[in-house]
Amino acid sequence: MHAKTTRRRPTSHPRTAAAFAAASLSTVLLLVSCTPEPTSVSLPAPESFAEGLDAPWSIAFHDDVALVSERDSARVLEIAESGETHEVAVIDGVAPGGEGGLLGLAVHDGELFTYFTAQNGNRVERREIRGEAGDLSLGEPTTVIDRIPSAGNHNGGRIAFGPDGMLYVTTGDAGDRDSAQDLDALSGKILRLTPEGDVPADNPFEGSPVYSFGHRNPQGIAWDADGAMYASEFGQDTWDELNVIDAGGNYGWPEVEGIAGDPDYIDPVQQWSPDDASPSGIAVTGSDIVIANLRGERLRIVPLDDLTTSTEQYVGEFGRLRDVVIGAGGTFWFLTNNTDGRGNPSDGDDRIIRLGLD
Repeated sequence: MHAKTTRRRPTSHPRTAAAFAAASLSTVLLLVSCTPEPTSVSLPAPESFAEGLDAPWSIAFHDDVALVSERDSARVLEIAESGETHEVAVIDGVAPGGEGGLLGLAVHDGELFTYFTAQNGNRVERREIRGEAGDLSLGEPTTVIDRIPSAGNHNGGRIAFGPDGMLYVTTGDAGDRDSAQDLDALSGKILRLTPEGDVPADNPFEGSPVYSFGHRNPQGIAWDADGAMYASEFGQDTWDELNVIDAGGNYGWPEVEGIAGDPDYIDPVQQWSPDDASPSGIAVTGSDIVIANLRGERLRIVPLDDLTTSTEQYVGEFGRLRDVVIGAGGTFWFLTNNTDGRGNPSDGDDRIIRLGLD
């Protein structure tokens, strides 16, 4: 079953309030984003803001307070303005192993949403955030969705709320390649749910949480000011991908990988060798998509007005990069991932690197 959709190409957009937080970075990037091949550009010096994290995976903000997940310890940490950490909670039921554990975080209406690997699969739970900055805690869990197939790898794990107020969940194929094409399976998909876990009436497949399918291991989702949705995805051995996500779209895995030109599937707008990429978390400014890369050990910047080009930053400087977010007060935060068993930790790893913009 294939869903045919028409994908529009984003153009320059008016900046939202969130986009203005990164306006200075976007201005610098726009000067170089028209080049056909990746290049390096000069940005303000980054600051090692918080250190000593253990295999961190995701950053989310509760008001102006940063919350970070640690994959293997199952801890949620609050990051103080000084960079010091406070343990908010240890999430019960997390069964870490391989790439599984406590993964994505999202905050919505005073609740923390967590994606994690349990004994019976991946699940999403929500908990009330209690207390004040510096002494936050969590209430009792409520399951949003569970029994998402899990494995030692390809667990997806990114969660985020879209501009429509719905919860989007990326799931990997969990090693079962063919399941990505099976609309009855939750693996190899991007799911769309209400915050309570119900299936929205306007989902593309009636009664199903599936929003798009044919994914191998998507780990980044974000939206531009016009509501266009973007996702980063790990390929197998040939091509990693940046996709524009359409409701009901089929992105081809495992039938195709990368740009295939097959009319039955939606091609990525850009592809990279896994050695140069392995993309995880992404963020969108007023003019650019910013992508954290693991094996590629770099930030990649893709201009919204030309999704076929990119520039690169901090290549090899901080090791593996897992997540990137826009913080309060015009800052970029990106998360290293060198203590996850695949990196080469240096003193202070893992850490949050903060890029202040004047």
